[in-house]
Amino acid sequence: MTKFGLRVPSFPIDGSSGTAFIGQVLSFLGRLSDLYDSAWVCDHLYPWADFVPRETPNLECLSAISYLSALFPKLTFGSIVLCNSFRSPVLVAKMGATLQMLSGGRFILGIGAGWKEDEYKAYGYEFPPHRVRIAQLREAVRIIREMWTRGVSSFKGRFYSVEAAYCYPKPEPMPPILVGGGGERYLLRVVAEEADWWNIPNVSPETYRRKLEALEKHCKAVGRDLGGIVKTLANMVAIAEKSDEAWRLAEENPFIGRGEEDRYIIGDPEEVVDRIAEYVEMGVEHFILRFIDFPRVEGARLFAERVMPYFRELVR
Repeated sequence: MTKFGLRVPSFPIDGSSGTAFIGQVLSFLGRLSDLYDSAWVCDHLYPWADFVPRETPNLECLSAISYLSALFPKLTFGSIVLCNSFRSPVLVAKMGATLQMLSGGRFILGIGAGWKEDEYKAYGYEFPPHRVRIAQLREAVRIIREMWTRGVSSFKGRFYSVEAAYCYPKPEPMPPILVGGGGERYLLRVVAEEADWWNIPNVSPETYRRKLEALEKHCKAVGRDLGGIVKTLANMVAIAEKSDEAWRLAEENPFIGRGEEDRYIIGDPEEVVDRIAEYVEMGVEHFILRFIDFPRVEGARLFAERVMPYFRELVR
């Protein structure tokens, strides 16, 4: 069955205070948690969008997930995606195992190599070349998986070295490890080697197909079945009863770049069904959707009522 998740905004774009913004998030999830399968929080230390001042209130990923998962027990929660450089892999393993226990098995660990250089430098993190960050990610995922499966890791690699790093209680069941990114030469190789799930954000069907073909080549090279990787897509959605209204929402929203509309999901319910179907036909199993009319819930409700039933029925 195709599943649908909500991308939880981590900062306001309307100038709201931190307290007001948390109220928006709680209201949004509270009114939609019966309709969606999951909720996802990104991992940035200040707003990633350049059009938003850095002083804007911004949620830390794992703290937010800990709080929200307790309030909304019907939803699975995931990170989309943790920046590997911000925390040591042994700490991530311990935090993830604790979250899995406290949430009753509702945590998905999404992790990536990191990309925002100015954020790294602002907080004192080194920003090595992308191939190094990807190699660090590979080692980190191996340490996390070993701690979760064996309960202890003793690992000596190029970037990380740990001795008898224990992780008890071990997470039951073990959270899926989602690796996010689309670099065709190096990042997707890590997905093929290490990931349970794969995610890429805001790409057109044509781009998704190309990335999927690259991932399949890496899977063949390492002797893995592409079908064993859960394929996900994170995307922004502008949906309304009428197509011209949806396009107006998109044009007024600062997240959607002019001339790049094909990367996003825009239209009336019928048009959105057609676009979602393109991705489903390529194997996307879990959608992580940011509705651009947040904090309103009209778009997310319309999607749940008029789009999701079609894909629920496909599996019957």
